[in-house]
Amino acid sequence: MNTNVSTGTIARTAALAVTLLNMILTAAGKNPLPFSDTDVYLAVTTVAAIVASVIAWWKNNSFTKEAIEADEYMNEMKNKNKEVDF
Repeated sequence: MNTNVSTGTIARTAALAVTLLNMILTAAGKNPLPFSDTDVYLAVTTVAAIVASVIAWWKNNSFTKEAIEADEYMNEMKNKNKEVDF
């Protein structure tokens, strides 16, 4: 099994499979996913809020002038290290 497949690829493929299965079963007169629009909306907004919260927590969010200057200095130092020839 290829372990280089991204999580996003797996999630998109799973969503596609569920959507196609639901479409086929709905066309056959069955209701395989008995979710209301409200349930879907609630699930999507909950996931979006969780993802946004995790990203905001994980990322370095600099608001003060000093923090922004420190970020710029850090990026300069990182770029200097990349330019070193061996």
